Amino acid sequence: MKTNTLKKIYYVKGDATNPQTDGNKIICHICNDVGAWGAGFVLALSKKWKQPEIAYRNMKKRPLGHVDFIRVTPEIMVANMIAQHNIKPDANGNPPIKYGAVRIALNEVNKMAFQTDSTIHMPRIGCGLAGGEWDEIEQIIKDVMSVDIYVYDLK
Repeated sequence: MKTNTLKKIYYVKGDATNPQTDGNKIICHICNDVGAWGAGFVLALSKKWKQPEIAYRNMKKRPLGHVDFIRVTPEIMVANMIAQHNIKPDANGNPPIKYGAVRIALNEVNKMAFQTDSTIHMPRIGCGLAGGEWDEIEQIIKDVMSVDIYVYDLK
């Protein structure tokens, strides 16, 4: 398997729940480790497909770095990536995003994308409610991904 040879990051205007490419696609997003689902990008996911939320709520444990892959159409899987600890900053003001967990999870997504000949689609993961910095996330993507990535910003 190819590693550390990112093809390309495409920045596009649109909705990450409506990927604009042909072929197999994986939509990835970040979930927290405490079972809270109901704000941010997951609202758009749940509006379109129920399966990702059901899979997340049915998880018994949510270890950081874990990824569940949920098929929602014949060509689309959603990757629920556990990379946020809790839902608010800690006592020291550190945001809930855990960059090490993002790295582990994206590595798993990359493996699945390579195995299924899929492109990756995402909002600017980890930069909303999780409080992360896009420069940090983008560097992780460049370090671990070897397939085309489409990053969506709403119009």
